[in-house]
Parts: sequence; C-alpha cells; structure tokens
Amino acid sequence: MKITRKKFIGALVGAGVLAGGGAWTVRQTERRARIENVARTVPEGNVLRFRSRPDLKPPAVEIEKKPRGIFDRKGDYVFLAPQPKTPGHYGAMILDGEGHLVWFYQPEGRRLENFRVQRYHDEPVLTWWEGRVTNGHGLGEYVLLDRSYRKTKRVRAGNGYKGDLHEFLITPQGTALFTVYHPVRHDLTPAGGSKDALVYDGIAQEVDVESGKVLFEWHSLDHVPVELSYGRPPKKSDIPFDYFHINSIDVDHDGNLLISSRNTWAVYKVDRKDGHVIWRLGGKKSDFEMGPGTRTAYQHDARRHPDGTITIFDNGGNPPVHEQSRGVVIRLDTENMKADLVREYVHPGKKLLAGAEGNVQMLPTGEAFIGWGYEPFFSGFGRSGDLDFDARLPGLGCSYRTYWFSWEGRPPDRPALVVEKQGDAAVVYASWNGATGVSRWRVLSGRDSSGLTPAGEASKKGFETAITVRGGGPYFAVQAVDSAGGVLATSRTIKAR
Repeated sequence: MKITRKKFIGALVGAGVLAGGGAWTVRQTERRARIENVARTVPEGNVLRFRSRPDLKPPAVEIEKKPRGIFDRKGDYVFLAPQPKTPGHYGAMILDGEGHLVWFYQPEGRRLENFRVQRYHDEPVLTWWEGRVTNGHGLGEYVLLDRSYRKTKRVRAGNGYKGDLHEFLITPQGTALFTVYHPVRHDLTPAGGSKDALVYDGIAQEVDVESGKVLFEWHSLDHVPVELSYGRPPKKSDIPFDYFHINSIDVDHDGNLLISSRNTWAVYKVDRKDGHVIWRLGGKKSDFEMGPGTRTAYQHDARRHPDGTITIFDNGGNPPVHEQSRGVVIRLDTENMKADLVREYVHPGKKLLAGAEGNVQMLPTGEAFIGWGYEPFFSGFGRSGDLDFDARLPGLGCSYRTYWFSWEGRPPDRPALVVEKQGDAAVVYASWNGATGVSRWRVLSGRDSSGLTPAGEASKKGFETAITVRGGGPYFAVQAVDSAGGVLATSRTIKAR
C-alpha cells in the first residue's frame, strides 16, 4: 500500500495518527506467512516489531520498485541512518534489496548520522558520526566498528573542536577527513550584515586515526569571502551566519581536496599543503565556464571518480531554485576551464525537491545509488540510467545519506528466539541481528535442556523466521545454518510456557 507524502500529511492533520502502510499489508503478510512459514512482521503505524527482539522498533521501509540487476545481488545491502522524525526508533540500519531488516542499532541519548562502510588498514569497517545536532550541524565524534559490530575506535576532532556530522572520510593512509563548524566574530558588512557579527567558520580537518594527531586544517574564512554566500546574515548579530556550510570533503587524484559549500553553491579544490584555493566550480565567481545543466544550488556530496568526472547531489531547494533535486555527473576541462554535463539522475515520476542532505554514490560497475536527503526515498539507477531499485522510509522519514555496499556481518552474540505454544504445536520465532550468512534455521527440542535433538527447519527469509513444531519440547533452541549446512551459532535454550 503506497502512501504519498500528501496523504501522510493529510492523515496527520485529520486524524492525528497514520495507520497502515509499510512494505507489506496485513493481508499480504498473513498470506505469505502461511505459505512460506515465515514470520513477516506486520508494520504497526509504519514501525516494525519482532517477537524475538521486542527491543528493536525500526521504521518499516517500503519497496516501490523491486531490485533488478546489481541491486538484486546477494551480499549487497542498503546502509542508512533514519533521523528522529522517522516513525519508529532512529539509528543505524542495514537492509537487503527487498527491504528486509538485516541489522539495527539504536543509540541511547545521541544522534547518529552518515552510516556507511569504509576501509581502515585494508579491512572493511562500519563508520558513523554520533553526538548532538544544533543549527543544522553536529557536535560529536566518529565511531569505527568491525565485522562483528564491535566499536573498535573513536575519532575526535583536534585543537579543541567538536566533529561535525557532514563528513567523515577515511583515507588509504589511515587518516580521517571531517568537517567542523566553529562560530567566530567577523565583519559581515560585505554580505549586508554588521561589522562585528557571529559567523560559522567552515573547517576541514585531517587527523591520524591511530594517534589523533592533527595533520591538516583549513578554514573557509581564510579563503572564501562572506559575500560569496547566497544566504543573508540574520538580523540579530548574536545568531551565527552560516555563510559557507561545509558538507563534504573528498580527495582528488593529485592528493588535494575537494570541498563542497552548500551556501556558496560551489565546490572548491584546495591545496592540501598550504590551503589556498586552486579553483572554484560554480557559485558567484566560478573559475570554470559552466556548461548547460552544470550549475548547482545548495548542493551536497561532491566526489571525484577514476574517470575524471565529478558527481554532485544538486538539491536545488530551500528556497526552491530548481523544480527537482538531481544527481549530476560533470566533466571538467582544466586546460580550457570548462565544465560539461555528462549525465543527470532525476527521480522518474516524482519531482523530489530535497531542501537539504542527500548523496550520489557511483558503484564500481557503473550504476548510481542516490539518497534523496530530506525526501524519504533512496534509488538505484542502472548503467543506462533506468531506475532499477526504489524504496522509501515511512511518513516524513529521511536519512542524511544512504549507501549501497557489500557487507558480511558476524555478530558476537547468540541468535534470539521466542517460543509460543499453540495447542499441541509450538511456534519458534528466530532472528539474529546483523548476521548475513544465515541460510536456514534449525529448531532443537527436548524433554530437558541437555538432550535437544533436531525438530524442524525453515529457510531464512526476512529478519525473523517462524517455524512450527508439533510435539516435542518443552525445551527449545535454534541453530543458524549457512548455505553449506554448517552451524554458525546456537541460541540459548529456553522452556516454552
């Protein structure tokens, strides 16, 4: 059942609640459970609830277009961090291409943003920013997790600053690049403000992950005049003017940095040694002749790619400048200083206009994956530009960025189970938060806890699987079995009541 944004808002206004929605209706869920003996959890108010893990209440993602091509490949997953306005709990979330939950983490008392897979010392790690959000930026630190979802490192900004949510990029050299927002007094008369006003200095900092030593630091106010902003200073001088709004950092082919500024509508190439601006792409004083379709507004996520192109998520909104947000691929001619549009990605059939956030991820095989920022959608595009996958968070849900990565998760804890008696039968509900290698679930049962024997099996489909067992018990356990028949882990033994 599809719920449009307009219908959602109308339901909130008219009834105060929103019922139904999600990837599966009640009727579809019950019918599929009977056929496949799988417990597909029914969304309650667009929130998933699991019998074996009642502590987890993630949002129910709706698949609008089933995956095809690379987006239907096993072992690849969606990584997102639903924000607080999303129904259900917010946190870090991994989904498969069918929208089934794979892993969910709910932080306690802190925001979590920019959840993704990176590599550190040539090993895959999960990373995110966590902290508190104020005035559109973050005050916090960065977290690294291993394949078993154990937190292995925390990275903090140096020189007395707090790390911002917009960027955390690990380099092959074992350093981390991230953003910082720092309010300082500055002359804003060139931008129409007062002489001694507060302004956010956009800072790019690089630290060594292992030691925390600051290796590089760049300040926007030293290199980008305030009058290049498309924003206007607040009337009250004690409210910081976010003239620059740094929101991404990337490493160019020559080792220098690409820094995106939302509020000057420009991408800056910055010398990594002395910090001077080598060139500006877009904005009021672009060093490039901007070809048709290359100008962006309030953009995010500028990335250089091996073929020399640059991708940018062109928000185009807040206030509206374009009709809809898009992902753009731009080729730069640095000899003649010209920028040409290679391709743009827009959502077909929906004019999504994201006032903020969003990203464009180019996959190694040529496909594109786009998180639509303030809009609840995330989409995969094939090499031909066709929409090959589309999904959305419920209600007004959104994720700062959304990614598509390969991942192999090996949780350190045991699988979870709950047993419910139904007459002479027992229904065993099994799940294992974060496990990607489970192919089947095997139920063990017995008259005492030390004498369990196999009593039934079912294929794993979705986060939680239900297996009906007749006779046996009253003690039960489950085993997670891989595709080769090997036992990955065994749950604790419980007594059915």
